[in-house]
Amino acid sequence: MKEALNKFKSLKLVRMMGFNRVVLIGVIILMYILFTILSPILHQGTNFAQVSRLLSALNYGYFIGFLALGVTFVIATGNIDFSIGPVMFCSALISGYCMKQYAFPLWLCLIMCVLIGAVFGTVGGAFVAYLHLPSFITSMALMQVAKGLGSVFTKTQTVSWPQGDAPNTWFRNFVRYKGIPTGLIFLIVVAIICAIVLNHTRAGRYIICLGANKEAVRLSGVDTRRWEMLAFIICGALAGFAAIFYVGAYTTVQPGMGDTFNNEAIAACVMGGTSMAGGLASILGTVIGAFIVALMQEGILAMGFSISYQYALTGLIVLGAVIADTLSRRRSN
Repeated sequence: MKEALNKFKSLKLVRMMGFNRVVLIGVIILMYILFTILSPILHQGTNFAQVSRLLSALNYGYFIGFLALGVTFVIATGNIDFSIGPVMFCSALISGYCMKQYAFPLWLCLIMCVLIGAVFGTVGGAFVAYLHLPSFITSMALMQVAKGLGSVFTKTQTVSWPQGDAPNTWFRNFVRYKGIPTGLIFLIVVAIICAIVLNHTRAGRYIICLGANKEAVRLSGVDTRRWEMLAFIICGALAGFAAIFYVGAYTTVQPGMGDTFNNEAIAACVMGGTSMAGGLASILGTVIGAFIVALMQEGILAMGFSISYQYALTGLIVLGAVIADTLSRRRSN
């Protein structure tokens, strides 16, 4: 058994992708098979293999994927950001309200989504990098600010972006165009850019090194504050980008929401091989993890269970991934 496993690990494709990522792809395939078999048994009349189910899972995976890509940069530095979900909702609420109430053009509202997210990332990064506040407390505080700001700005009203045959619905083509899941193309392109930044630029190397040994980086003459703050700005901007794909898929945004998406994005990130201790990150693993979360959400609903089961499973996945990462680090040490 051990010899067969070693031979499998030595395959060129496995070495190129990484054994952990190949395992995650296997998990996706296994989940799909299980949900296809179990859904008609547990929830009569349901067929998980329908194309509509896969497209629904993809819709969920897009914005979770963008959130997860952003928080990968922050976790790589050894920090955490629990504000990304509410920041995504705050961006969508404020931008959508401006379009609805003040007749802002759609293109400007889409840019506003990214800018609002980037502002939150800048503020959080400044507090952590320059004022040396704990990222856990800072992000929890900004999470409440984002929820409150979105509610106050919209007067606690639900905001609906254009849908159906209404004018200005072209932004929904970002998610799906004539049945083609264009959102997958955008996610892959952004993931490639993130991988290049993280693995092949000076900024990315410093971000990874900050998580591995921040003090050593500082003593080598690098301004660690700039690169630590950059990680939060990227995270915030991608949360705003996720807002565009959320409204493109679901159109309606409610104030005071978004908390649960934090855990799902972090779960995708940690499942993909990014260490919660920092210093190790995988963009490809994060994308695969995001689709595992999305497939799990769609599969649980297809089997007739409530979304609460997904929350429990997500928590267990995060706990298991952290335990595995901790044990791995102990063995390597």
